[in-house]
Amino acid sequence: MSNPNNSLTSLALQKFRKNFWGVFSLSIIALIGMVSICAYVFAPDASKNANQMHLSIHSKAPGFEVQMLTIPSGITSNQHFFSKLFFGTTNTDTELPIQSYEMKNEALHYVEYAADGLQGLEKQIDLSRFPDSNYKDYIDQRHFVFGTDKYGRDYLSRVLIGSRISFFIGFVAVFISLIVGLLMGSLAGYYGGKVDAFIMWIINITWSIPTLLLVIAITLALGKGFWQVFIAVGLTMWVEAARVVRGQIISAKEMQYVTAARALGYNDYRIITKHILPNIFGPLIVISAANFAAAILIESGLSFLGIGAQPPMASWGAMIKDHYNYIILGKPYLALIPGFCIMLLVMAFMLVGNALRDALDVKG
Repeated sequence: MSNPNNSLTSLALQKFRKNFWGVFSLSIIALIGMVSICAYVFAPDASKNANQMHLSIHSKAPGFEVQMLTIPSGITSNQHFFSKLFFGTTNTDTELPIQSYEMKNEALHYVEYAADGLQGLEKQIDLSRFPDSNYKDYIDQRHFVFGTDKYGRDYLSRVLIGSRISFFIGFVAVFISLIVGLLMGSLAGYYGGKVDAFIMWIINITWSIPTLLLVIAITLALGKGFWQVFIAVGLTMWVEAARVVRGQIISAKEMQYVTAARALGYNDYRIITKHILPNIFGPLIVISAANFAAAILIESGLSFLGIGAQPPMASWGAMIKDHYNYIILGKPYLALIPGFCIMLLVMAFMLVGNALRDALDVKG
């Protein structure tokens, strides 16, 4: 008769699987992660940053449809597959929303789209602009599921591509905070004395500064940009991890297995990395899940203030900033859609953190 696997890891996994909201939230996180990685595959507008602007169809309601005429530029793109997958397609063609079109005298005559029932300008283009004069392949019915933003860009595409920043900033920020927090917390907790007092002084000074103010200062020092925001958020979140690691190591270093490791002549580095840290990862996992949510909210706040990801890069926080005044102009969905996405992702990480806390609780 085989013995069941009763290791702490397997027991924690069994408890986590029984938590419906934890598993459901983890599935949401995995889904958003897949969408963020393959955003340009799912986005109707696969151009870089989904930045195809059509001012004549700006701020249209969800479900809006229009005929779109694509005029080839004749310039061939040599982008490889992975460049298109991760950075979008370099689109050199011209797209024009039109109301109607017809053939006259070997030329395509079309009427540009005009809102509010107005009649657009009638223009013409020679058929030689189209390969083999087959203009019908360059006219299609475009459907905007989430409508368009104030610049006439496909809003669904912007939301999908904007998920990248909000999702990946959690990983980068938590990774940076864990590295710094593990180093500072381990030194403070293991050696104590003056080392502990000095590191705790740094932690208390950092903790006393408002997080958003500190992130703004670091962002202004590093400059505005994509990676600068990631680093700035990560450098402000290490204090929580450091305090948790310090407290756990202070308790763990008095345990018998640490005393036995010292008696065997192991050096401090091996004792900390091989014996102590593996036994305190439970609380770290829980605080990391909470830091994921905090990093997403901080980045959204920075983008809203205009010092996060810079245009034309899509970001949920920047999308709220661009359209928050539309709440009183009768089109609140332009701000509510990215706001709901932020809320969903943050709530998912918090529920996963709660589920991990319950699963890793040995008293339960």
